[in-house]
Amino acid sequence: MSKIQINNIVRDATAEEQAEIDARDKAWDDASATRKLAEIKKIRLEKLIETDYLANSDVTMPDNIKTWRQSLRDIPSNHTDEDAYDLLLARDSDGNLTHSVWSKP
Repeated sequence: MSKIQINNIVRDATAEEQAEIDARDKAWDDASATRKLAEIKKIRLEKLIETDYLANSDVTMPDNIKTWRQSLRDIPSNHTDEDAYDLLLARDSDGNLTHSVWSKP
């Protein structure tokens, strides 16, 4: 049974309140993959923006950068479950992303 606080008074949740708490917790847990994919897409966009200048008409984009940018764009179709998202979001002890797809050639 959860505890709730109202007007600085802590008490046990009623059955109805506990049901609401459980439903909220389940909704949060169920949306885990969606939150992870949103984070992946945010990181992907940052990586693409870093090399957007290479897409200007007066610059020739190297083939390895073209391939890397395409692999970034392909992430949602190539990584489709939460386990894959966890691998993409893995970080080392310094906080750097460890999956090879993030490494610019």
